[in-house]
Amino acid sequence: MTTTIRIALAGNPNTGKSTLFNALTGENQHVGNWPGKTVAQKRGWFIYQGVRFEVLDLPGTYSLSAYSPDEQVARDYIVREQPHVVVNVLDATNLERNLYLTAQIMETGAQLLLVLNMQDLAARRGYKVDAEKLAHLLGGVPVVTTAAAREEGLDALREALYQMAQHLSPLPDLFSGESREDNHAQGAIFGPHCH
Repeated sequence: MTTTIRIALAGNPNTGKSTLFNALTGENQHVGNWPGKTVAQKRGWFIYQGVRFEVLDLPGTYSLSAYSPDEQVARDYIVREQPHVVVNVLDATNLERNLYLTAQIMETGAQLLLVLNMQDLAARRGYKVDAEKLAHLLGGVPVVTTAAAREEGLDALREALYQMAQHLSPLPDLFSGESREDNHAQGAIFGPHCH
């Protein structure tokens, strides 16, 4: 049986999130609409080290406040569907604006991995983001740097996702369709050790 890890890509518009989605999933994707919405839904997958990662490209949003259909879809998926990992894609050239959404995602308790995308553009503009320091300031949240348009940093991202998947609790129970609360009650361990 192949293990499947559900990944949600979340981020502000124009952070390169969809470019990252395409780089990770290649031709293995499906585009449709969210049930009852006119908002597009993009799903894809890739396999790394024998683990199948199902990737969902959430609509670009600045906030998880439900003011627009895009924000509602992103919030509902992160909070209700509880993906195994939320990959928050940030524009390394405009970090401050992007961190508001990061803080909101952290408040949901989701397993979080940050991707500092457009690192190449940031460097050309003279910006240097210290990924290790950012990870430390955010309580140990893993941080990976990428330039998705140039497909740089993708191997490091896949490896970080794989490492996070190794720390998720008993995988057969994880995919039975039960909620995290039900799994936790049965002794599964979800928590900050994955950060």
